[in-house]
Amino acid sequence: MTMRKIGIQEIEDIALGAALLGAGGGGDPYIGKLTAIGAVKECGEVDLISADEVPDGAFIMPAASMGAPTILAEKGVGANEFAKLFDMVSRYYGKPVYATMPMEAGGVNSMLPIAAAARLGIPMVDADGMGRAFPELQMVTFTIGGASATPMAFIDEKGNSGILDTITNKWTEDIARAATMTMGGTLTIALFCMDADTCKNYGVHGIVTRSEELGRAIRLAKDEAAAAGLTPEEFFLKFTGGYKLFKGKIVDVLRETRGAFNFGKVVLEGIAENRGSQASVEFQNENLACTVDGEIVATVPDLICLVDPDTFIPVPTDALKYGKRVLVVGLECFDMWRCEKGLELVGPRYFGIDTDYIPVEERCVRKGA
Repeated sequence: MTMRKIGIQEIEDIALGAALLGAGGGGDPYIGKLTAIGAVKECGEVDLISADEVPDGAFIMPAASMGAPTILAEKGVGANEFAKLFDMVSRYYGKPVYATMPMEAGGVNSMLPIAAAARLGIPMVDADGMGRAFPELQMVTFTIGGASATPMAFIDEKGNSGILDTITNKWTEDIARAATMTMGGTLTIALFCMDADTCKNYGVHGIVTRSEELGRAIRLAKDEAAAAGLTPEEFFLKFTGGYKLFKGKIVDVLRETRGAFNFGKVVLEGIAENRGSQASVEFQNENLACTVDGEIVATVPDLICLVDPDTFIPVPTDALKYGKRVLVVGLECFDMWRCEKGLELVGPRYFGIDTDYIPVEERCVRKGA
């Protein structure tokens, strides 16, 4: 892949595709999309480069938001916050920032690096550290590679800022989460600042392009399906590589806030070919496990995505409501998550789910899906 431009249509598709990869979490892409589009309109399109195009010795500053997406939707991200982060990081490390990149493929955090790249006049790398969204900041492939989340720069909308240095990435999560709550519920941050080799060796390559392709496929699903001689659902599953887990109507949604996270469970009553069955999906910001008729059919780190069965537009956990019909789809996670260190970070037992990890494709074969 060679460098290409990210403009408004690309942003629209990336936001839609990243909302799918957000697996129910990552925040509503709408506010992030507006932030990115505003920056591109004001400052020009963004150069997207592959990880392999990052020069040796170049320094990368990932940009993200931390905290509650609902609060971010109210506050927004100021135009000057990225410049202040850029300056803080550059002065701390004593070197210029060459590029930025996303840290997760989620609704909001897939968008903010585009805005940062536009406003700072630097490229964005087509890679991230998750290939999806996870609720805690240490849950990235760079942690598997031994990279440190700190020094982590942060700033709020009032101008309060600082640089955090911790002994482990989990400590970064805990301290930064407390600071986020103290500073109003959301922060703009730069973390896992890295050299080119770290990005090349441990990043999830091509994730921005993957998000864009998924978004375009969702947008054009009916036309593309007709051209391929498939039903829209068949086209969606084939294009995404997804496994159909359940189709149902929401009959109950249980939610509670513990600490800085939204926990809950959505209960589904089967429709169409799943009539007479019942399913449930547990979540902690992102969807964690799907159970059908008492049998687990998918867990983290694989992606469990709820989409509208007609449009295939992703339905985030905060949009779940009684009576809504959804299609539950399982997607295979990035292969690094399936190693021992990956499962220690994001496997089902980390989230209190009493089961060993079994890949979604194996569970679906066992169930005969």
